[in-house]
Amino acid sequence: GVNVMKRKLGAHDNLKITIQQDGNKFIVKESSNFRTIDIEFTLGVSFEYSLADGTELTGSWNLEGDKLVGTFTRKDNGKPLKAYREIVGDELVQ
Repeated sequence: GVNVMKRKLGAHDNLKITIQQDGNKFIVKESSNFRTIDIEFTLGVSFEYSLADGTELTGSWNLEGDKLVGTFTRKDNGKPLKAYREIVGDELVQ
């Protein structure tokens, strides 16, 4: 659901993510060429989130083994969006 121009911009976004965990509570700082935001969430608790392109989502993150798994729904069209984040070596892979 992401158009070609947005994919090309995203490929050159230079996104940096810092994640802090305190039990089931997370604070994620996303810093890129386009914006810097802090996101706070608790595993399994639904929250609202806006992507860099302005797409609004609602959903939650959960841990599945060593992976953070995000299950979200786009507010504009109701389509699901699923994201996976895990540490591989010294990198965060999504």
